[in-house]
Amino acid sequence: MPVFAYKALNTKGSVTSGELDAVDRPEALRMLDRKGLQPVNLRETAGIAHAAGKGSKPKSDEASAVSAKPDESPIPEGPIKLKRQEVVLFTEELSDMLGAGLQLEPALKSMENRQELGNLKAVSHKIRQIVRDGVNFSVALKKVSPSFGPLYCSLAAAGEASGALDTILKRQAHYLKTLAELQSRLVLAMIYPAFLVLAGIGVSIVFVTTLIPQLTQLIESTPGGKIPLGAAILIGASEFLSKWWLVMLLLLIAALIFFKAWKDNEANKPAWDRIKLRLPMIGPVITSRFYVQFLETMANLVANGLPLLRALELSRDATQNRSLRAGLDQVIEQVGDGRSFSKALIRTGAFPPLLIDMISVGEQTGKIDQSLRRSAERYDKELDKDLQRIMALIMPTVLIIMAGLIGTMAYLMITAIFQTISNLG
Repeated sequence: MPVFAYKALNTKGSVTSGELDAVDRPEALRMLDRKGLQPVNLRETAGIAHAAGKGSKPKSDEASAVSAKPDESPIPEGPIKLKRQEVVLFTEELSDMLGAGLQLEPALKSMENRQELGNLKAVSHKIRQIVRDGVNFSVALKKVSPSFGPLYCSLAAAGEASGALDTILKRQAHYLKTLAELQSRLVLAMIYPAFLVLAGIGVSIVFVTTLIPQLTQLIESTPGGKIPLGAAILIGASEFLSKWWLVMLLLLIAALIFFKAWKDNEANKPAWDRIKLRLPMIGPVITSRFYVQFLETMANLVANGLPLLRALELSRDATQNRSLRAGLDQVIEQVGDGRSFSKALIRTGAFPPLLIDMISVGEQTGKIDQSLRRSAERYDKELDKDLQRIMALIMPTVLIIMAGLIGTMAYLMITAIFQTISNLG
């Protein structure tokens, strides 16, 4: 009977190794699963030699070819870029298989063998090869593809630490799909406003390049013609834009480049994160999204037995906004000094009273994970309301601005024409 050497993770997360006799590789995987071990490396070592010692014939070329399994092939070079839809599909497929009871390595192997997954076959192969060597799944994600961002990898690390990787991946898939749906809704909602903006720009160009110069010539050629103040301002703006439009365009491009360079500078990122939280409409969305992500992650980690302090550290690592991370750093420091979770939130002064009250109730009843999850659901509803409010304001705002701009120009021109006609009379 073949002998398989294995390296696996036990229930405590430590690496163990050994050998076992099994008919084939699937049987060996099932035996490890029954022992509560998660295989990271499994290979047949003594099967051939053991059989040869008993006088069996050596393997044929065909058998040797079979033994050269694809999972022993070298890891493809270079990172693999994935589309958002592929990241969502990978997350959904893996969470479903993990939720069904499969261990990580067999689940990745199953995805690797599915032809319809396309690029995900190569991603699954590379991740499985790295995981088999004892590397954490979250670290493997970073190495294989840049499409798994810092937030995704931090949440995966939290799932590994808590033993709820399938749950966290399922929630991450839901979040990615929600984000994709939101972006699609925003694109659809912006089509008509974008059309209005383009139409307004087109009308403004016609005014500036054709109608206003003709109006100026008409007034100047009229005896006693006098340009009204409003029309004079409009004509002056038109002449300025006609003469200096290229310079203004270059200045605008330079300003955008400077802003991007300033924003991307590591020293300025904390300030930019604080500014984003204070922006109208955008700030509340960022804050509500943070509460949802933070509370859901904490609920999953605490529910799966992770200590509160470790859960806070992992939740902080999954937070991208540096201003919000600074608040969590204070909470971690307070909890590390022995204060309760709710009192630590109070001392920071950065969290709403309702959230603190709900967490305090959870601490008193011993059901803090349920309180965290209910709080997450509440802020998820707030986030949805904020997004709907923003989308409802976009189109009317653009419409009012463009209508006001074009209407003002038309009014000034018509006033100038009527005054010119009146002077003729």
